[in-house]
Order: sequence, then C-alpha cells, then structure tokens
Amino acid sequence: MDADLIKLVNKLQDTFANLGGELDMPQLAVVGSQSAGKSSVLETIVGRDFLPRGQGIVTRRPLILQLIHTPVPDPSSSSSQPYTEWGQFLHIDKRFTEFDEIRKEIEQETFRVAGQNKGISKLPIHLRIYSPNVLDLTLVDLPGLTKLPVGDQPSDIERQIRSLVIEYITKPNCVILAVSAANVDLANSESLKLARSVDPQGRRTIGVLTKLDLMDAGTNALDILTGRVYPLKLGFIGVVNRSQQDINSNKSMTDALDHETEFFRTHSAYRNIAHKNGTKYLARTLNQVLMNHIRDKLPDMKAKLNTLMGQAQQELNSFGDSAVYGDTNQQGGLILRLMTQFARDFVSSIEGTNADVSTKELSGGARIYYIFNDIFGHALMSLDATQNLDNQDIRTAIRNSTGPRPSLFVPEIAFDLLVKPQIKLLEPPSLRCVEMVYEELVKICHNCTSTELQRFPRLHAQLIEVVSELLRERLGPTTDYAQSLIDIQTAYINTNHPAFISGSAAATSQATVSTPPRHVAPPQRPSTDLVNGSSDQHDDVDESSDETNSTTSPRQRETRAVSTSVHDRARTTPVGPSAVVSARRPSSPKIHHHHHKQIAQPPPGSSVAKETFLNYFFGQNGPGPLSGATIERAGNPNDTTIMPVGRDVSDSDLALRSGLMAGKRNMEGSNAAFDMKSLGKHIEAASDGPHLTMREEMETNLIRSLIASYFHIVRQTIQDLIPKSIMHLLVNYTSQHVQNRLVASLYKPDLFGELLNEDEALVAERTRVKALLDAYKEAFKTLSEVTLKST
Repeated sequence: MDADLIKLVNKLQDTFANLGGELDMPQLAVVGSQSAGKSSVLETIVGRDFLPRGQGIVTRRPLILQLIHTPVPDPSSSSSQPYTEWGQFLHIDKRFTEFDEIRKEIEQETFRVAGQNKGISKLPIHLRIYSPNVLDLTLVDLPGLTKLPVGDQPSDIERQIRSLVIEYITKPNCVILAVSAANVDLANSESLKLARSVDPQGRRTIGVLTKLDLMDAGTNALDILTGRVYPLKLGFIGVVNRSQQDINSNKSMTDALDHETEFFRTHSAYRNIAHKNGTKYLARTLNQVLMNHIRDKLPDMKAKLNTLMGQAQQELNSFGDSAVYGDTNQQGGLILRLMTQFARDFVSSIEGTNADVSTKELSGGARIYYIFNDIFGHALMSLDATQNLDNQDIRTAIRNSTGPRPSLFVPEIAFDLLVKPQIKLLEPPSLRCVEMVYEELVKICHNCTSTELQRFPRLHAQLIEVVSELLRERLGPTTDYAQSLIDIQTAYINTNHPAFISGSAAATSQATVSTPPRHVAPPQRPSTDLVNGSSDQHDDVDESSDETNSTTSPRQRETRAVSTSVHDRARTTPVGPSAVVSARRPSSPKIHHHHHKQIAQPPPGSSVAKETFLNYFFGQNGPGPLSGATIERAGNPNDTTIMPVGRDVSDSDLALRSGLMAGKRNMEGSNAAFDMKSLGKHIEAASDGPHLTMREEMETNLIRSLIASYFHIVRQTIQDLIPKSIMHLLVNYTSQHVQNRLVASLYKPDLFGELLNEDEALVAERTRVKALLDAYKEAFKTLSEVTLKST
C-alpha cells in the first residue's frame, strides 16, 4: 500500500504538470551548494550515471526525478523484455535504455529552454526511471547555490538560483534534503541556512553529509551525525561518493557502494553508527520519510482537491455548454437571452441601476449628467454677450440702420442686427454637447458585456454594431433639432419678454451712469441765444408730450420698442430750458459762428483692418462702415454751421472741409479719378472714427445692455432645452428601442451558427479546464480509496 502511495503521487504529479494544476504534491527537494555532491548522491541512489557533469553550474533547470521500482524479470519467460532499466521523459514519448542518452537529452532540453549561456529557467524537466534496483521515490534536483558569477554567468545568478530554490522548499508538502560537504564548516552551509529560513524547527529537513573521507586527519563529523551540533528531527546521514578520479577511471557503482560500506565499518569514529549511514540507508530513509509525509498530507490533499474541483467546475460553467450547437431552438433561446441581457445592461448603465457600479470614477448616466451640468453649463456661462462687439461696431450698426437720414432715436433694426449673431454663439457649445452625449452612449455600449457573452465575440461585435447604428441614426435628428432651437431664437426677437429690461429703464440707467464729453467744447453763447434759438419750440413739444403721457400707463411705457428710447429719455428728464437742451443735444455743445469747422485727425494706424464684429458681418475685404455720414446741426435752425460727427476724409487740406465731394474739385485734372474704388478705401479708412460723443456713448451702452439682457434670456432657455432635447431624442429613444432593434436585426435562424461561433482560445481553455476537472475527480477518488485501505 505504501508503494501505491508514491505511485499515486507520481501519477498526480504527471497529470497536473501537463494540465497546469495547483495541487502541491509531496516531494523531496535536493538543496546544496555547487560541488557539494548533490548529483553524486542522486546517481548513487539510482545506481547509474545519468546526470550532466562539468565545471561551474551544470544543473540550470529543476529536474523532477521519479524513481519507480519494477520487479526483476523472469529469465525463463518468453515475454520478458531484453532490458530491465530504462528512462522516459515527459516531454518526449521515447524509452531511453542507454543512460548516456538520458544525459544528452537533459543537456539538450536545458539548452532548448534556458539557452546556451549559463542562465537558469524555472520550467522543470520530468524524468522517470524504471529499475528493480531503486525504491519508489520522487526527488527534485535544484541548481546548486553559488555566490559569484563565473565566466559568462549572469551578474544576478545568485539571486536567480536562490529565488528558484525558495519557491520549491517554501511549500509545506516539500521535504528538504540539505546536502553539505563534511570538509567545510557546518556554520557556512548555505543549504542549512536556506532550510532554516523556511523550516525553523527542522521538522521536514534531512541533513546529508558528503565527502566524509576527505576530512582532515584527526577530525570527524560524529557530533554532527549524532545531532549534537545542529539538531534536526529527521537527523543527518553521512555518505561517501565516488571521487573525480574514480569517475574518470569508470569505477562501477557496485564497487563504490562496497567501498562506502567498508569505510563506515572500519572507521574508528563511525563504526558504531555505520548502520545509520551510507547511500542504501539514505534511500530507505527517504522512501520511508516520503511515504509517511504523503500519509500525513492525505487529508490536506483531499481538502485541497475538493476546493480545486469546485473552482474548476465554476470556471467550466462560466464557459457554457457546447451542447447547444446541435439544436436550433436552444441556439435561438441563447441568443435571445444574451440580447435581452445586453439591452438591460445598456439601459441600467444609463439609469445608474447597474449592479457593477464603479466607485472610482463616473460612469454611465452620471457622465451624461456631468456633460449637461458641468461641461455644457460652464461653456454657456463663459460666453460674454458683447465681448466681440466694440463701440465702433455698435455705432456703425446704428448708423447703417438709419440709412441717409440722421438718427433721432436708437433704431430697433440695429438691436436685431447685433443680437442675432450673438445668439448664434450658443450654437457650437450646443452641438458639441450633442456629440459628447453620443460618444458617451457609444462608450457605454462597448462596456456592456458579460462572461457568457465573451464566449461569442462575433455576437458581441454585432450587438455593439446594431446599437451604434441606432445611435448614429438618432444623432442627425438630435443635431438638427439643436440647431433649430438656435434658429428659433434668432427668427423672432421678443422684446416683450417679461425678463427683458425695458427701453426706458435702460435709458434711465445709462443716463445716470453716462460720462461727460471727452472733448472740451468751446465757450457757449449766452443763454439768450439759446432762448432766442429753439428752446421755445422744444418747450411746446415737451408740454404736448407731457399731456399725451398723462393718458399712458407706466406698463405701456416700459414695454415700448427700442426705437422710442430717445422719447423715453426726454420724458424722464425734468422740463426746463436747460434740461430740454441737455436732452435734445447731449453731446453737441454750442459753438461760435465762424468760418472754420473743427476737423478731427485720424489716429496713427487707423487704416489697419480690425478683427471686429464688423468683419464678421461684412467680411474683411468689404467696403466697411460709412463713418461720418451722419452730421448733427446746432440747436439754432437758422445756424448754417455743421459739426461733423464721424471722421472727415481730408488730411489737412481746407478745400475738403465743405464735404466729401469737395475733394473731387481739387482732384480735377489728376490722373487718379475719385471713383468708387477710391471712395471705398476712404470709407474703410474712416472705420476708426473719433471718440464717441456723449449721445453716441449713451446709445452704445444702451444697445450693449439690451443685448446682454436678451442674451441672458436666450442662454437660460438654451441651457434648459438642449439637455431635454438630447434626453428625449437620443438617450430615451435609444433606451426604449434598443431591444426591439436588436431582435429585428439579429434574431434570424440563418445567422445563429455564425453568431454563436466561439473563440478558439476559449474552446481550448474549456477543454483544458474540463480535463483538469476530470483529473481532480479521479485523484480525489483514488485518495479516498487509499484512505479506506489504510483504515
């Protein structure tokens, strides 16, 4: 029965080596320094020379050596084999009867994996030796411990070997065979030092002393062998191996064993313990220790096997059953179930009800809310209503809205002309919001998967493609509707909106904060000139206006159009001669009657085209605004003095002061005719006119405040409607129709075979796990039988 235990462990070890199982088998690991005699000990136990020899590190891969005892063949039997000993590797299906060929195969397999240099590899070599001269044993020959790299060895060879050895001897099911040379102080033994690091109490360590015959004369290792120097529960065993001279002279193993027996029997220090030393005693001890160790570890192995079977069965279940391929009904049911699960995961990810909710980052619908609230909201709030409008743009728009007539009031057309492009600034963030939500939905679609769905990569790809196509179909209508929302706002400017500031309120605020004129006016005439001029007429007009206003409600006055802003300012100003003048001509101070007009010089560099709102409207190469087309007369109707408001087109020639066409009289007879092309240049050069007058500044500020007020209303509306539109047209529509689209597109019997085509790697993995599960079950059954026999 004990022999059956070792054979069982060998069988399990071979099985799990091929399948990659995690069951730790009870085994003996040989640990020692280089040239400590490890290989000689193993060869002596086997009784044959089969291990590579040489200078430096020779064992560069772990060698799992399984010794299997075979009965002595009957020579009289006709069916007996011509050989009694042979070796067999796990990586090649061949019997080696010549042990020299086994040595060459070990070297070639080492070179194949570990390379030609002196590097090492953790991948073991499995070798089984069948012989009637061995006991059932399982040994692991590990590379010898070294301190310094020699020759072409890697610089970290010590660390590599130490980590490899520790990986084996750390396992609780491993019995450590620590080999030390007797002619070296035991305190310097690297094998015992490593064994103590993983087995401090020495419960699973066997000490082996080699080279007892090479100790200095007068010294012996009796105290060590009897356990008085370094106690181990399994004790120390001394052996005497062949010397290099004996190997060179081809000394047989039988002669070597006889020489070893004679050495212990005749040595004065070891004769009393000769029966507990030697290679034969070591082999019997190792066989007994291994069987006892296996017997002690049987309950743990069964418990471990039980756990591994459960894990393998669970993993196999995750791969699914391959029996569905023969039945079309089962295939259709599987596809329908996977499509339903995919659609459910897609919707739950958007709604935030998915079971696998991440706590590290935003995912699913939370990212869509982040786009609406943070990205889109901040993008709209960062837009300034009049940032790209300077005073020159607004003044030019006002003048262009009045045509050839002087402006008495702030034209409403100018407000419409200026506010519509500002509303258009809301379109790019809105369209980008639609695109970002679409991208998030596509990302959610790609993240919807399951272990069962991963079995069928083609089905998964088709599910993603169908949902992506549905999203692409909805992207166009959603984008068009977002654009239409912006177009709706520009189609009708509702100045009667309750939140829109009234013209009178804006005019009052602007009149309150208006600044004095920037140019010092000439001394005014005495007040009698003003009274004799036109103040009486203004008084009559104001009195009639007050009488009319007495019948108008305050609400009606507040909701008037922008074109009445000048009248509103007149009504909100105190009635009086000086007040009338201030309201009538806020920026036109009285000038003396003389023949010279005031001519404004253009500032340097004014001919350079500016990137202003005007370029957006007319284009950079257009004719530009006609500044200076509007003139303002003085308060006296009989006064023929004209004060230019815009820039004069002349430089310093007094002949051009009478008007724009006056320059033509001075250019008669010249080759350069004053044609429309040169006129356009003059108008474009006049785009940077003089500083704003008080009235122009008030009108400009009024238009700016009205634009900001209306832009704020539209921005709030867009910020509210765009997310609602996206949710209705894109997100909710896709969530409601995703399952119907999947069924209509993919639930076709002729596609079942193609969609359920499994990944080849997954099929291979399922086959491996199934074989591993069968091996676990067989091992568990065998261990249970062994346990019953032992009881």
